[in-house]
Amino acid sequence: MASSSSLPLAAVFLFCYAFAASSAATPRFLSLVQPTPLVLNYHKGPLLNGNITVNLLWYGTFSPAQRSVISDFFLSLGASSPPSPSVSSWWRTIGSYRGGPRDVVLGRQAFDSKYGLGKSLTSTQVRRLARRLGTGGNAVNFVLTAADVSIEEFCMSSCGSHEYARAGRRGARFVYAWVGNPVSQCPGQCAWPFHKPIYGPQGPPLVAPNGDIGVDGMVINIATVLAGAVTNPFDSGYYQGSAEAPLEAVSACTGIFGKGAFPGNPGAVLLEKTTGASYNANGVSGRRFLLPAMWDPTTLACKTLV
Repeated sequence: MASSSSLPLAAVFLFCYAFAASSAATPRFLSLVQPTPLVLNYHKGPLLNGNITVNLLWYGTFSPAQRSVISDFFLSLGASSPPSPSVSSWWRTIGSYRGGPRDVVLGRQAFDSKYGLGKSLTSTQVRRLARRLGTGGNAVNFVLTAADVSIEEFCMSSCGSHEYARAGRRGARFVYAWVGNPVSQCPGQCAWPFHKPIYGPQGPPLVAPNGDIGVDGMVINIATVLAGAVTNPFDSGYYQGSAEAPLEAVSACTGIFGKGAFPGNPGAVLLEKTTGASYNANGVSGRRFLLPAMWDPTTLACKTLV
């Protein structure tokens, strides 16, 4: 895998990640492989272009502080004032894909703090929740589930996913996504590198930049899913491998956060002097985030911010 935080070009140990279709990846096992060029082919399908609205449905109990961290991440995608490296500069790599730059606007937010469908949801129920946010426009509807909500395949093969459905029997297609808080169910899978992984090298975890392992882990998975939803919304955009289990814009670069990344080590990132928290991107309201590398179609490599 050639990247700005590349591993050696000789045969190396790489993390292999087993995931459901269009999901944010988690480490599974180590294997000795011969690196191959990383190319996400464009499969000639429609992408989400231009101005994209992100709508949020908060399912379950989230504190105001937790909602603020995630909302600030979305608001940071288009912000111009944060110092470099910034969340917005990370997102600008999306502009190198067909369709050019995309602007993300935070749209409608809805709340179901009373767990209206229970605490164990099926994929069909997630889709029903996403429909509550509307099915029109150039949008991605995110269903964000609290730490005590279980979802089909959550922790077994997925930390989040994006899908599409029709507004009605013959209605237009709309894109939706789900990401869950993994802190009490599978932090070793879905909150790495803020928690020791359940597989592979057991290096010390990083300190979460916003002091919340679950929510800071969610930001990583939200970033992964959002990039995939925009560049491969209908399973016919940019991806490598099978359409049923594709490697997408960010999931193709799993485990890489800074230069020099290797299995079990996220690479060189920045440290907050007072708290020792690790980050690589500045956002609005003084927020800091740790964001995964994104595949850059101009260099055919995984691009990091630091």
